[in-house]
Amino acid sequence: MSNRGQRVSESTVRIALDDGKSVEFSGPDDITKETTDAIVNAANSSLLGGGGVDGAIHRAGGPAILGECRQIVSQIGRLPAGKAVITGSGRLPAKYVIHTVGPVYQDGNHGEAALLASCHREAIRIADEHSLKSLSFPAISTGAYGYPVSEAAEVAVTAVAEALSSTKDLSIVRFVLFDVSTFHAYTLAAERLHSRKRRSTTAPSP
Repeated sequence: MSNRGQRVSESTVRIALDDGKSVEFSGPDDITKETTDAIVNAANSSLLGGGGVDGAIHRAGGPAILGECRQIVSQIGRLPAGKAVITGSGRLPAKYVIHTVGPVYQDGNHGEAALLASCHREAIRIADEHSLKSLSFPAISTGAYGYPVSEAAEVAVTAVAEALSSTKDLSIVRFVLFDVSTFHAYTLAAERLHSRKRRSTTAPSP
């Protein structure tokens, strides 16, 4: 029987990067239980809560998160896709929540990859600016926004690895993935990135 879409026993994969930094993949898992310094919320532009990860984070964290989000909206209006903001975490184990708005997938030819990469870079930038050491991401845009999981995984893993290379304080990024199929897609993307890097470092000079 296929495990696609089912929650079974949790697995964790860790990929070591340069300078002691790492990217971890955990799934099936619940991001609201993460104890990293911050977790990333796959928010909508209103920042007022919604379904999926967004709703789960607001339910678990309580009204304090929504209160801070309302203050932010009163100052900046709707949050555009690819951008991010930070709030406290309410009742969550993490210290902060970084809210970012992923792109709605159309056909892959409307800048979706650039916006999705920006979500990850912006969240990492904000985390590092706040001197955070660890950060957890969900699979942004792969739910109601319709981004194909395998394509999203390639973009997300590549963007995170590149952004981590220039951080001062942030050293651990985790992808906390809801089901087995998503976990496999993201770990496969990490394996492909690792293979590309290994080939580039071992390629003979012309």
